[in-house]
Amino acid sequence: MAQIDETRASDTRPAGLRGTALWQSANTLFPGIAVAILVAVTAQFLSEHYGAPAMLMALLMGLALNFLADQGTRTEAGIGFSARTVLRLGVALLGARISVEMLTKLGTGMILLVIAGVAVTILFAMLAAKVFGRGWRMALLSGGAVAICGASAAMAIAAVLPRTDKSERNLAFTVMAVTILSTVAMIAYPPLSGWFDFTPLESGVFLGGTIHDVAQVVGAGFSISPEVGETATVVKLIRVAMLAPVVLVFSLVIRAGHLGEDSTGGIRPPLLPSFVIWFLVLAALNSFGVIPASVAWFAEQASRWALLTAIAAVGIKTSLVKMMEVGGSAIWLVVVETIFLACFILAGLHLIS
Repeated sequence: MAQIDETRASDTRPAGLRGTALWQSANTLFPGIAVAILVAVTAQFLSEHYGAPAMLMALLMGLALNFLADQGTRTEAGIGFSARTVLRLGVALLGARISVEMLTKLGTGMILLVIAGVAVTILFAMLAAKVFGRGWRMALLSGGAVAICGASAAMAIAAVLPRTDKSERNLAFTVMAVTILSTVAMIAYPPLSGWFDFTPLESGVFLGGTIHDVAQVVGAGFSISPEVGETATVVKLIRVAMLAPVVLVFSLVIRAGHLGEDSTGGIRPPLLPSFVIWFLVLAALNSFGVIPASVAWFAEQASRWALLTAIAAVGIKTSLVKMMEVGGSAIWLVVVETIFLACFILAGLHLIS
């Protein structure tokens, strides 16, 4: 009888240990995750009531709470988890917004122009980075953020770049820069559409093809008309769909070592991270109509909150003093990339029309 009891005890012990380990892990992560979520909720409140970009507010408030990420604090582990794992979850869920059907609303010429804008802007970033004395990591990070979808692209690209002691700083700077420039573009670009006498289709392509963040694209487009707003949103989602292939290309180039000796520095990430694979899976399922509209809406909201929580955590992990060490050349790099993308799309619209 004693032997049977002993056997049962030995059988149940692994499950008990697993349960205890899971509880300890959750208990360790909860304080930091809770802080990041609280900052995200506060940022969203400020955005809804005062019109400030939620991403920018989350980043700025996070920077003010940098002491919570100090080594040994109760919030350190959870903040790191939010900046890493929650970020990947948010990017993966973006795939539920992508479908092949949305491409049929635009002509072939407009689609090719938007795709070309992404590719050419990234190539331009590589050249401009050399002029401004910046490394290839900053070129890929800023160029991809400007070309694709602002803060979301910056966080996804940062996840596949080799890690260095400046990774968090560069990411925080890039998110702040593209968010500020996207807000400026949201105000400045709609009057430009009227000045160029664009049609609703051309206005939508211009706004969706040049403004960095999705929220600012929606704001700029619908400030002109519902038709322009819908077209701009579709164009923007085409740029978002470019995220997966761009990340894959970046991973292949980095692993092949074609970016110079510096490409071997840092911890090498996997060829195609799992969050990019899930992005593609969700996009494919949505294209085949497998994902119901209600589920797609929930995934969109979950993605937005996950990314907002992640950028809050990135801000908390980043020292404002260290971020300012990036220098003025990095600021000008992002500005020049933004101007280049706008000029490229304008030239393309002129040629197509």
